[in-house]
Amino acid sequence: MLSVVIVGGLHADARKETVERLLTDVPGSVVLHHDLATAVAGTVVRTVRDATGILSAGEAPLVNDCACCALREDLVPELLRLRDAGTVRLAIVELWDSVEPKAMAEVVTGGGLTVTGVITAVDPALLLPYLGNGDDLAEGGLAAAATDQRTVADTFARQLEYAPVLALVDSPEADDEDRELLAQLHPTARQVPVGHGDLAGAQGDLAPDAADDGLTVPAPRRGPLTPLAQAALAGFDVESAAAAQHPACALLPADADAHGVSTLVWHRRRPFHPERLYAALEDLTCAAARSRGRFWLADKPDTLLHWDAAGGALCVESAGPWLAALPDAAWEMVPPVRRAAAAMDWHPEHGDCCQHLVFTSPGLDRDGLQELLESCLLTDAEYAAGRDAWKRLPPAFDTLLEV
Repeated sequence: MLSVVIVGGLHADARKETVERLLTDVPGSVVLHHDLATAVAGTVVRTVRDATGILSAGEAPLVNDCACCALREDLVPELLRLRDAGTVRLAIVELWDSVEPKAMAEVVTGGGLTVTGVITAVDPALLLPYLGNGDDLAEGGLAAAATDQRTVADTFARQLEYAPVLALVDSPEADDEDRELLAQLHPTARQVPVGHGDLAGAQGDLAPDAADDGLTVPAPRRGPLTPLAQAALAGFDVESAAAAQHPACALLPADADAHGVSTLVWHRRRPFHPERLYAALEDLTCAAARSRGRFWLADKPDTLLHWDAAGGALCVESAGPWLAALPDAAWEMVPPVRRAAAAMDWHPEHGDCCQHLVFTSPGLDRDGLQELLESCLLTDAEYAAGRDAWKRLPPAFDTLLEV
């Protein structure tokens, strides 16, 4: 059976170091990479290589002028070819810089292949600079399509938070603040160091092949797999990973404060006043290196809204109805993980409707941030007026939500 591990991340040097380590750690592994930088010429260049060099190369034409679409179309057939050849133990899919692992993991799994790991490679010293970079990917030649409007910060944040494993390269410039920021942004991730130890000896000893006149070939591994190899082969659940990122049931970080980095978890049962929240958006967005979660607007009391901010830019989207707004019969169509998340957070009056926002940053002004958030909630009088009155409040977010 062919195992597939996806290795991604905007930290290109860290990603390449991680891939090389995996090639050395896992005998019978190959790297499959699609270079989207050639898309301006109308094609995507694909290479397949092992530890000795390139095994094959080819081109995939753009699909609808989209390099990332070409990658999707070409990736699964290439992996199936490797699987059918029967000579490859591990296919390492090295994603191009701005490609996000979630989409590729779902494409590979949907193609009938087995993803055994998703790894984002990180240089801890570059964590804050990338999270604070609000430039469009297109400005740095990193866009995956002509219509790609993502920024460096939000793309990196999603790459970081989706992967259950973070491969950390040895970075002398990184300090305790960098490492703490990483831990608070993704507290459930398994962190695996890369670049330590003897790479050449990781596969096990070399032994002569009697049928090959003394030429050496890798002997069977005598010791345990390295931590990175273990992470690549440990197993991966696409549905659980998607649920962990869904705004309705996301596994958000907990309150924390260490080494100058803080995470504020703000949870309330009263809706926001749309105009006051809208007026505060710039200050709230810039208050932290990273903020995310779900929130509740008084004029749209049945709609679960997703908050996603990094690099000074905020994305607000509807994530559908709160469960409390659905008829009982519709609950059977809701994924069990979401029903379980709602049950754990259920309120007798409002159900799962709530504010659950998380802000993580060095130098976070916790008191000032809480005060600003509280000021955006309905007052006692506004709250007492009831839902019919709430719905008549000015719809300040309609333009942002493209309603």
